[in-house]
Amino acid sequence: MTDATDATDVTDATAMPTTPAPTAEPAASAWLGAVGLSVVIPAHDDEHRIGATLHALREHLDARFGTGPGTWELVVVDDGSTDGTAPVVESAAAEEPRIRLIRSDRHRGRGAALRAGVLACAGRRVLLADAGLTTPLDELDRLEQALDQSNQSNQGNQSNQGNQGDGFRAEGSVCAVLGRSGNRLVRALGIPGIPGFRSDTCRFALFDGDRARAAFGASALDGPAIDAEVLRWVRRQGWDVAEVPVRRSPERAAGKTARRRVSGDRRRALVELFRLNAGGLAVAAVFIALSAYVFHGLWADLDGRYLADALQDQNQWEWFVGVATDNITHLRNPLFTTAQGMPDGVNLMANATMLGLTVPLIPVTLLFGETVTFALVLTLGMAASAWTWYWLIRRRFVDSRWAAAAGGALAAFAPPMVSHANGHPNFVVLFMIPLIIDRALRLCEGRNQGRGVVRDGVLLGLFATYQIFLGEEPLLIAALGMLVFSLAYLLVDRRRALQAARPLGRGLVVAAAVCLPLLAFPLYWQFFGPQSYHSVLHGDNAGNSPRALVEYAARSLFGNAETAGRLSLNTTEQNAFYGWPLLAFGVAVCVWMWRRAAVRALAITGAVALLLSLGPWVPVPRTDVVLPGPWRLMVKLPLFESVIEGRVAMVCAPVLGVLLALALDRIGRVRTRELRTLGLLGVAAALIPVLPLPLAVRERAPVPAFIASGSWKGYVKDGEVLVPVPLPDPGQADALHWQVEADFGFRLAGGYFNGPWGPDRIGIYGATPRHLSNLLRDVRYGAQPPEITPDWREQARQDLAFWKAGAVVLPFQDRGVELRDMLSELLGRQPEKVQDVWVWRVGPGQP
Repeated sequence: MTDATDATDVTDATAMPTTPAPTAEPAASAWLGAVGLSVVIPAHDDEHRIGATLHALREHLDARFGTGPGTWELVVVDDGSTDGTAPVVESAAAEEPRIRLIRSDRHRGRGAALRAGVLACAGRRVLLADAGLTTPLDELDRLEQALDQSNQSNQGNQSNQGNQGDGFRAEGSVCAVLGRSGNRLVRALGIPGIPGFRSDTCRFALFDGDRARAAFGASALDGPAIDAEVLRWVRRQGWDVAEVPVRRSPERAAGKTARRRVSGDRRRALVELFRLNAGGLAVAAVFIALSAYVFHGLWADLDGRYLADALQDQNQWEWFVGVATDNITHLRNPLFTTAQGMPDGVNLMANATMLGLTVPLIPVTLLFGETVTFALVLTLGMAASAWTWYWLIRRRFVDSRWAAAAGGALAAFAPPMVSHANGHPNFVVLFMIPLIIDRALRLCEGRNQGRGVVRDGVLLGLFATYQIFLGEEPLLIAALGMLVFSLAYLLVDRRRALQAARPLGRGLVVAAAVCLPLLAFPLYWQFFGPQSYHSVLHGDNAGNSPRALVEYAARSLFGNAETAGRLSLNTTEQNAFYGWPLLAFGVAVCVWMWRRAAVRALAITGAVALLLSLGPWVPVPRTDVVLPGPWRLMVKLPLFESVIEGRVAMVCAPVLGVLLALALDRIGRVRTRELRTLGLLGVAAALIPVLPLPLAVRERAPVPAFIASGSWKGYVKDGEVLVPVPLPDPGQADALHWQVEADFGFRLAGGYFNGPWGPDRIGIYGATPRHLSNLLRDVRYGAQPPEITPDWREQARQDLAFWKAGAVVLPFQDRGVELRDMLSELLGRQPEKVQDVWVWRVGPGQP
């Protein structure tokens, strides 16, 4: 706790006369010991009003609490006044020993004065007021009534208070009651980062005495922004703060000096608010720098480089950005398009289009292009996700800023996240997930059972709705993780879990009532609209190999691309790969802190997530034995049937992040230097192997000049479709980039998206295959062209008619001669060479 003299350079004129400070004035009264109420008033050049204020306070306090000793005290802190403020107070103190004066040798600011006064007072309760009594003293009754009622209603919950690091706490006693008035400017600027507060400052506030001294003792700001600092610190301790409306007395018009002082206070408040948030801003800057490091290869040449491990996902997601922009700017349905997959089109709501970002970023796309938007979403999205995880961890688990920052970095830059950063923004941009978790935990705390539950439920519903438009599968996996955590907490702390269940259940009902009306039409379109499907085929087993849990990812510092490739679906699906040192570190932290309920629940959550991620069938390494996995219980459940089960291991990233933060926070408080060094070395040994490397890039395939120059316009009429050779599919989707560069001037046959296949409408990647599309793909990748028969020609004619083709376009490429000769036979004529492509005009009226 900060010492009052060190923090403010003030001396108490009445305390301990045997050890006076050099700048102290003669004692005005003797030390009276503990009292029922301490009133603390900061004063600076208030000679004109402090006398009347002291007289009014004395009369009111005598009438309210009595005249005997130990009832009340009035502490005035003279903050380096240059007028007669101090003599006026000394005169009043000579008449009334319960009035005390503390003097500062220079003007430090309201914050320093409040800190000195609060730390010097001895009241069981502490009232903060101002020298002008702008809030009538009658309003003190309201504050006391609110403090008494709140503490009485919460008295039965005191035995259930959580320990620091538990993540959520049962409802506790109220630390302070703030008088809420109408200063909108200060209210907007004064308490940043403290949701739910509408009070402007602590100019009229009643605190529990011991907690007030702890809060102000932990403060560092000397100016007017101390209110924000104290209230933020109070909330971090899990203490409640109540608010009641109060009246404000009309103030007389201020003179020029007073107006200049107010203006200066506002400027100083802004500076101090920046200082108060500087640590969080520094953490954000570190996260942005780390994210820029990961993506710097892409940013080095946005026009010419492509993420080497993205497969076709970068082409696909840039197309999503472009089609959202095209639909909105042309006032078309943003949930559907026929730009690819002709003639059936694409259900955009049933794809990872991330409308929650692609639509707001339309101005960026129009100004700078789809690739800039893609890179910006990945870079800022990853940094924002790290920051919200940091915010959640610091708010719920640890005091240390940099311990929380390390945990947030691990949660957002863990190996699975870096793998998905190659082309899956929906699994990288997760900044809403920590906010959703925090709102659910607020409901669990059970504060303000009435309006508080409704407010938190509404916000939870809005947050979940927005996350639906960022990524449904990440939300589903996060919800699964939260469910496992809740059940685990029920096992480790049954009483607290059951206590949290009721307000959480009520809040979830409110959240559902908010979500369903907002999502009714989009979800109906997704599951029942055009080109909807029922599940997605991922193969027999998309789970993680047990070895994948302890090996390193391709883009980790100790990673091996060949090993990671053998143990994963592809380069964008390395969903575990935490490495054995990090997993061993997590186990060690759990053993070390096993007494904490949150740690036990986190351990169970991580273990269950890893087991589920192994899939329905688990091969035993180095044997032919295959065991049934726990995912078998979920593989047929609605929604989960479309989940790639290996992705469930991503739940372990924030679990390990929280454990890392808890460990660093504890290590930082170890007094023995050797043990602290040993702990930090253990952390380094766990993290260094999985440090992320920059994503690999390659040269991007150029757009054919036939497309870039606009020559295609002479071959594809309105209503007709361009058929690239081979047709775009999940294995080769460069044609999507052609379409983006052509500003969606033509439509495409084939494509790379999720759509239905067959009468059961099973979800597949890409358009429903046709005979001609399969033939072109097979020959392009090595198959020998078949003998062209009349049946083949008829099938080609039917497929082109189905696609409403206007032109078949064959760019110069490998096996281009074989493809050109085969198509010439199929279509019965030779192509036209236009710039760098061969073109067959096949629209209506062509032979």
